[in-house]
Amino acid sequence: MLPTTEVNFDGIVGPTHNYAGLSYGNIASAAHQNQIANPQFAALQGLEKMAMVQRLGVEQAVMPPQLRPHLSFLRACGFQGSPEELIQNASKRDKVLLAAANSAACMWTANAATVSPSVDCSDQRLHFTPANLTSGIHRSIEASQTKGVLKAIFYDPSASDPSAPDPTQRTAVHPPLGPAAALSDEGAANHMRLAPSHSDHAIEVFVFGRNALNANQTKPVKFPARQTLQASQSISRVHHLANSHTFFLQQNPIAIDAGAFHNDVVAVANEHVLLCHQDAFDGQQSQLEKLSTAFHEIYQTDLSVIEIQRDQVPLKDAVASYLFNSQIVTLPNREMALIAPTECQNIASVRSAIDQIIHSDNPINHVYYPDVRQSMNNGGGPACLRLRVVMNDNELSSMHHGVRLNETLYQKLVDWVLKHYRTKLTPDDLCDPKLYHESLGAMSELESILDFPQGTICGEDQT
Repeated sequence: MLPTTEVNFDGIVGPTHNYAGLSYGNIASAAHQNQIANPQFAALQGLEKMAMVQRLGVEQAVMPPQLRPHLSFLRACGFQGSPEELIQNASKRDKVLLAAANSAACMWTANAATVSPSVDCSDQRLHFTPANLTSGIHRSIEASQTKGVLKAIFYDPSASDPSAPDPTQRTAVHPPLGPAAALSDEGAANHMRLAPSHSDHAIEVFVFGRNALNANQTKPVKFPARQTLQASQSISRVHHLANSHTFFLQQNPIAIDAGAFHNDVVAVANEHVLLCHQDAFDGQQSQLEKLSTAFHEIYQTDLSVIEIQRDQVPLKDAVASYLFNSQIVTLPNREMALIAPTECQNIASVRSAIDQIIHSDNPINHVYYPDVRQSMNNGGGPACLRLRVVMNDNELSSMHHGVRLNETLYQKLVDWVLKHYRTKLTPDDLCDPKLYHESLGAMSELESILDFPQGTICGEDQT
């Protein structure tokens, strides 16, 4: 078994970060709709969170933002002309579509893809399936470029054809699932790995909101269930996962109606630790018993389940604080740390629960509170901002190293943000063609900073 490293890939907040309120079922997004955003501050907050994790000794990398507005999307919606004319025509005829074209939501890379490390897969390849994100028009435009960026980062120099998965490659970046409602996929936000360590063949847990082919299944009443069972099962097959190590759990409809639109708003896992709310899963007691039994049978050790009771932290407080959207990271000394949003300090029930976690007999020993409020206002906490990728030494060495964060790259990115990003962005600013040209210039320079080939970020039809 080769040594492995978990790398956190955080999305850099893009220059068009705004509060359009496009994510139905996301309470924070709706609450801040049409407010004034600060893209520069948002990007700096995200970078500071990345630097904090990297300084803790955890491997950290970045994912670039996508160029916005997405002009090809506007053309597909029937608008015509030059970039300036496209933006002006859309601003006059459909500002919601223009807002969708300007969405910076790709910053939440927990939705970028589902990742299965090679140690989990029977073909011993590292697998990525970009999420189709069909539940939201503003996010469904991300998948194609996400696939391209993943291929640029996780290329295999020995592959003869880098444009498609090949059995001789160490990595496989698959196409997104088809754009069908029954295959609605939201990526790693509904996926967890459980094992004694990152190096072990893990139990992969897929959490779905609805069974698209069973009309009688219990479902939420207020908000839509985004992830389908069929999408989760399809990805498990594409990734060559063993049935004995794969579980499918239904998210509790009550949690979805409370605003937990993804599993990572009510549950988070790291190695042999599962931290979850009492109302995270449908039939939770029996499901946790099955997981714990399987874990013990496979690994001959116990799964550490930290279940926060609803009378300790009501679902309303869990969603408002994003307690379970914290990251759990393994430090170099093998202790674990919770990376929680500052909002967790401001809600008494949540602050008390974290104090109890840190001082109880479980592997989580430390807590850190980065300020990611600009992201939180749109409904994305620390765990939303990162995609976890477990790689062995060979895979890590072949990865594109231009995205691995260190102090030098951090300072370059800070300077880049200060140079290119606005400090104020209103809904009306999305109608300004100058914003597109500012973003295009920023993305072109970012390609150089990250040592990407020209066109990696700006390569789609954007002219």
